[in-house]
Amino acid sequence: MSSARFAPSGRLYGWIQPPADKSISHRAALIAAMGEGETAVEGYLDAADTRSTLDAIKALGAEVVQERLGREEGLAGARGLRLSIRGVGLRNPEPANIDVGNAGTLLRLLPGWLAGQQGGEWSLDGDESIRRRPVDRIAVPLREMGADVSAREDRLPPLRVRGAPLHGITYEMPIASAQVKSCLLFAGLLADGETRVVEPAPSRDHTERMLTAAGADVRRDGNVVVVGAAERLEPEPILVPADISSAAFFLTAAVLVPGSEVELKSVGVNPTRTGFLVILERMGVEIDREKEVEGGGERVATLRVRSAPLRATEIGGPEIPLAIDELPLVALAACFAEGTTVVRDAEELRRKESDRIETVTAALRALGGRVEPTEDGMAIEGTGGLRGGTIESHGDHRIAMLGAVAGLASREGVEVVGMDAAAVSYPGFERDLASLTAG
Repeated sequence: MSSARFAPSGRLYGWIQPPADKSISHRAALIAAMGEGETAVEGYLDAADTRSTLDAIKALGAEVVQERLGREEGLAGARGLRLSIRGVGLRNPEPANIDVGNAGTLLRLLPGWLAGQQGGEWSLDGDESIRRRPVDRIAVPLREMGADVSAREDRLPPLRVRGAPLHGITYEMPIASAQVKSCLLFAGLLADGETRVVEPAPSRDHTERMLTAAGADVRRDGNVVVVGAAERLEPEPILVPADISSAAFFLTAAVLVPGSEVELKSVGVNPTRTGFLVILERMGVEIDREKEVEGGGERVATLRVRSAPLRATEIGGPEIPLAIDELPLVALAACFAEGTTVVRDAEELRRKESDRIETVTAALRALGGRVEPTEDGMAIEGTGGLRGGTIESHGDHRIAMLGAVAGLASREGVEVVGMDAAAVSYPGFERDLASLTAG
C-alpha cells in the first residue's frame, strides 16, 4: 500500500475535467456486448474497475478496439477511451471464469445477463475486498425468476451461474439499489413475460436509458420499472459524461477551503445522480450550472462552486439513493458545519467497497471529528473544522480521496495509508487535486 500526505492548502482555484462516469461506463460496455454489430462508446473511463468490465466482455466473446482520447477531444469533453465494441448478441456469451477485480457493479450486474443463457456456465470472483461483498441481494430475486445461482455461504463470492429458463416476476426491492435493479432488468430481457421491479425510492436510471436507446421495451409506471423480453439489442452510440461522483471531491474541497473557486467541466447531471448537489445547497452552498445540454440521453453541465460557511442538515428517505456514493463527503462537510448533521436510511453504505458507515466514522474521528455511527447512518457534530492526522483507506477508493480532501481543509494535514486505492475509479486524482492548489 502506498501512503500520501496532504498538507493544508491555500485557496483552490481553476478548473478540472473529471474522468468519465464509472456507473455509465460499466453499463455501456455490458449493453454493447449484448448488442448486435459494433457499438461506439465515447469517453469510457480508463480505470481499474472499468478495465475489469472490458476484460469480462472479452472473455464472453465480445471484440473491443480502443484508443485514448485527448484532454478535450471527446464529444462530451470527458477524458477516457474511445471504444468500438462488437457484441456477441443477447443470447450468445461464451462460458468463462470472470475475474471482476474490485468491481462491485460488474459483480452485481453481469449475472442478470448470464442467468438466462441456457446451457452455459460462468464463475465470477474477484479480489479480497470483493469476496466480502454480499451477492444474496441479486441471487434471491434471480432464483425467483428460475435462475440457477450459487455462492459461498449462500451469500458471498465466488458466484456461480448456470444458465436456465427464466420467467418474469414482480420484485419489491427492500432497499433502493440501482445495481440490483439493473441486474433484474438484464435478466428480464431473457425471461418469459414482463419483469417488474418495484423501487422504494428512485435510484440512478442509466440502465433504463441505455436499454431503451438500444430498442428494449423498458418503461416506468410510478415507482415500478417494467421490462419485456427482447429478441435483440441494437445500441446507439453511447456518450459517457464526466462523473459527478468524482467531481464531488473537488466540489467539497472548494467549499471547505476558504477563498476557493473551482469549475468542473462536462459533468453528468442526471437527476437521479444530483442528490449531493441538493444537499450542499441546503447546507448553504451556491452551485452554478452553466452550459447545460443533453447528449446521448444524459444531461451535462459545467459546475462552478465557491467556498461557503455551512449549516447542518438531515439526510434520509428518497434522497439517499440519489447521493449514496457521496454520503462520505457529506459527513466530511458536516464536520465543518454549524450544528449536528444526521444521515439515516443509508444502510446501503455497509455494502460498499468497505462498510462505509464504520470506515467514514473511524476516519473522521482519527482526524478530530465528532461522529457517532448508527445502524443506518451517522450523526456528525460540526466543530468548524478538523485537526488532521492519519487514516486508513481500507482499500476503498472513496475513503482514500476523502482523506486527501480532508487534508487540504484541515489544520495539520492528513496522511492517507493506502492512497493507491483511488486508482479504482480515478487514476490521476492526486495530480488533478494538485493542479487546483497550484492555481
